[in-house]
Amino acid sequence: MVRSKQTARRAFPKIRVRRKVMRDADYEALAQFRYQVRIFLAFSEAAARRQGLTPQQHQALLGVKGFVRPRPATVGDVARFLLIRHHSAVELIGRMARLGLINRVPDPADARRVHLKLTRKGERKLQALSRINLEELRSATSPAMSRLLRSFNSGAR
Repeated sequence: MVRSKQTARRAFPKIRVRRKVMRDADYEALAQFRYQVRIFLAFSEAAARRQGLTPQQHQALLGVKGFVRPRPATVGDVARFLLIRHHSAVELIGRMARLGLINRVPDPADARRVHLKLTRKGERKLQALSRINLEELRSATSPAMSRLLRSFNSGAR
């Protein structure tokens, strides 16, 4: 569930289209892109389930690990990353903490805030899923997407 229309607008700014008339090739490219995204999402969701996670838990682990650098993630950050309401993120984090995937760490500067940290178990599951997902993306994507994915390698290690 999207938190609000305003949040969604900020997360997805308007894209300006240079030409006023869409060509058939534009529709074909958009359709192919959306199809490839859906294929990847179905693959990723199935991989998460095989690791004993829900797709949302996998996404939350990824958000905690990679969405808010350099500061620690908070429940609010997870809500924004997953486009869910804050109370839904609180419930999700609670379930993940009970499963031993995430620890809640009080913020030393603000007792009202809680930082989120992956446990070893959470790190292992996220690493396994991330490797599987990146390999799937590399093997099943278009040349344009492949160029984008190569940029992951240039920044790593």
